[in-house]
Amino acid sequence: MPPADPAEPPQDLSHTWVVAAEIQVEPRIASIADFRGSFKAATGQRVDALEVYCRGCRRPYDEVKGQDCAEKVDNRHLIGGDQSTRKKRKLPPPPKGAKIIPGEKVQRRGIGAYMAGVSRPR
Repeated sequence: MPPADPAEPPQDLSHTWVVAAEIQVEPRIASIADFRGSFKAATGQRVDALEVYCRGCRRPYDEVKGQDCAEKVDNRHLIGGDQSTRKKRKLPPPPKGAKIIPGEKVQRRGIGAYMAGVSRPR
C-alpha cells in the first residue's frame, strides 16, 4: 500500500450522532408533522431521548464511543457481511400435496421486458 499523500487531509472517521426522541405535541402540530415530515418545537420544551446512535453505522452511543465509525471504514456490516461467504437463503418447503408447475420464461431485461410489463400485458 503506498504511503498517504501528505497534502491530502486525513479522512474524518468520526461518528455522526443522532437522537431518537419523543416529543409531546398538540393535535395541530401533529397534523403538520404528519404532512410535512417536520415541525418546530416550542422554545424550552423538554425532549425525551429514546436512543442515541450513529447515523452512519447505526450503532448505539455507549457501544462505540471513542471508536472510528465502522460505516466510514468499511460498511459491509450494513449489508449483512461479506456477500461471497454468506450462506444462501433457504427456500421453505412447499405445502403437502402441492405440485410445483414451472411457468414460462420471464424476460426481465431490455425492451422486451418493458413492452411486456404489467402496464402492457401481452
